[in-house]
Amino acid sequence: MSTRGQFNTKNPTIKRILKEASELAANASPDLHAEPLEDNLFEWHFTLRGPPSPSPYEGGIYHGRIILPPTYPLRPPSFRFLTATGRFEVNREICLSISGHHEETWQPAWGIRTAMVAIRSFMDTDAKGQLGGIECSTGARKKMAVDSGAFTCPSCGKSNADIIKEREEAAMLIEAKEGKQKEETVPEELRLAYREELGSSADARPGGTVSSTESLSSNSVPATDVRTASVPVLRPTRTVPLVVQQPVQLTSDRGLAWIDACIYGIVAALLFMVFHKLF
Repeated sequence: MSTRGQFNTKNPTIKRILKEASELAANASPDLHAEPLEDNLFEWHFTLRGPPSPSPYEGGIYHGRIILPPTYPLRPPSFRFLTATGRFEVNREICLSISGHHEETWQPAWGIRTAMVAIRSFMDTDAKGQLGGIECSTGARKKMAVDSGAFTCPSCGKSNADIIKEREEAAMLIEAKEGKQKEETVPEELRLAYREELGSSADARPGGTVSSTESLSSNSVPATDVRTASVPVLRPTRTVPLVVQQPVQLTSDRGLAWIDACIYGIVAALLFMVFHKLF
């Protein structure tokens, strides 16, 4: 972490990132770990233990990347798994209420630890066409969980099992000094946002995308009916300006014609007076 002195620590984003990194290092969890790379504070790597039994991810240890935006925490991070899980695609950004795909649900008060706890909690949910999510058999997920501990990240230089083992030992030391730590939970507002997100993706197409026609017809209205219903709304918008402008234009033309007539009359009178004096 010697390269962190190169960053402007007065910058609010840098201060927030350094604060979260220090907090995660000082308050070790046996279930998760995340820290920025030595040469890039905006790229983090995380290691996550799978949810406990009866989850098919029990015993699994998964590794991934976090990319923070330049305006973090005003905007959410993006996440991708580097270890096969059977729930998320490998090396593809995942779509969750805490990720960059849903900036409307992100809250700056949340942080990396909150995101890690949420991802771990959401692993047992169904993908339902979610971007970056996949469906897989329980047996395949259990097999991936068994193999996951041996995964070694080239950037971190350690296996998933070694990283979690270090976190377990650090957490035990903290517990011996300060007592048992409070169990980490997902904020209720984040749970609600995620439920709404899953509900909106129930009719999603393969790949996690929903067409605009499907969005408009969410109340079982056919696409043709939607287009037909919109015609009466558009027609008055086009005709109203014509009705208002037409009499204004006519009044203006009549006024100009009357002024021209007056001018012609005055000129004619002046010419008549000149001729009368001369002749």
